[in-house]
Amino acid sequence: MKELEDIVKAYHTACRQGLRTALATVVHVEGSAYRQPGARMLVTENGLLTGAISGGCLEGDALRKAQLVMLQQQPMLVTYDTNDEDDAKLGVGLGCNGIIHILLEPVNTNDPHNPVALLQEVTNHRTPAVLVTIFTLHNRKAPQPGTCLVLTANGQMQHHIPDCHLQNAITADAHLALQTQTTFTKTYLSTGNDYTAHTAYLPPAPQLLIAGAGNDVIPLVKMACLLGWHTIVVDGRPGYATTTRFPEATQLLTAKPAQALAQVATDQHTAVVLMTHNYNYDLALLAQLLPLPLPYIGVLGPAKKLQRMLEELSENGIPISRQQRARIHGPAGLDLGAETAEEIALSVISEIKSVLSAAAATSLREKTTTIHPREQQIILQQQL
Repeated sequence: MKELEDIVKAYHTACRQGLRTALATVVHVEGSAYRQPGARMLVTENGLLTGAISGGCLEGDALRKAQLVMLQQQPMLVTYDTNDEDDAKLGVGLGCNGIIHILLEPVNTNDPHNPVALLQEVTNHRTPAVLVTIFTLHNRKAPQPGTCLVLTANGQMQHHIPDCHLQNAITADAHLALQTQTTFTKTYLSTGNDYTAHTAYLPPAPQLLIAGAGNDVIPLVKMACLLGWHTIVVDGRPGYATTTRFPEATQLLTAKPAQALAQVATDQHTAVVLMTHNYNYDLALLAQLLPLPLPYIGVLGPAKKLQRMLEELSENGIPISRQQRARIHGPAGLDLGAETAEEIALSVISEIKSVLSAAAATSLREKTTTIHPREQQIILQQQL
């Protein structure tokens, strides 16, 4: 989500400067690649790049082709094959053992449904959304509709799909993707052109609620901000949760535990870390957090502190189910050998990311399967 937000900001900056732009999107990958379908990059006519479509090996050539797209105001589908010796001649030098299809779209500022305008619909609200990008994979001379539909969980939908049969099929699949929280690629077969659509489910950016505004919280907020997470810092002491100390924070609150959660909208993408270094404050807040469907509750400090908190809650008539206990992480963080505040922040952020992604926090060299699931690369088919 951060990439989309950065692209939208860069686009508006380019508009103020009177610069033309183009949007590059990875629409399909065969084999291995650094970025997967849905990765995007904004290109301005003066060569500024925002986002990424590879690890740096494709950007130079994509920039040159994007400038042609801006000049001609026509979308272009480009394919990079790592097994093609011509790639080395172009100076691309992929080395990813895959075929990457990139769609380049001009962004017309006069078009209210231009690609970046649709991206902005996704970033305007912190809610799940589906983004559809349509392309013609096997007929480069056919029209390339590009980024053409966005559907948000609050029911808002924008699209510009000229063919009514294609529109009905893609709209139905967009609702399915939103309902099932899945991403897929499908080719819609017809008597005319066969169009392929990458239908991507986009969860909202993670939200991190931190109880405590001490100095050790500062690097945690900075790292979360770097990842594009929304951060909320709450503390009971006046003068601690301030913009001077936390300029990157999304929201700052000075409140007692009983009033804190009433001012925060939590959801299944919200993680919480208790690090006030005030036992009673953390305990009171933990009692309120337990019934909420939060994926992660971290408690900073030794294991015996958390055990004491759980025992005290139980003694006070607050039962803790097995599911609730599984969501509580204490001591918070991965075992990275962390000692400084910055290292502890990295440890905690890493554990939260692994939980939100449902991924085992192990070394990639120990992984026996592919890093990215291959089922995302299979193209389904549907007859219109």
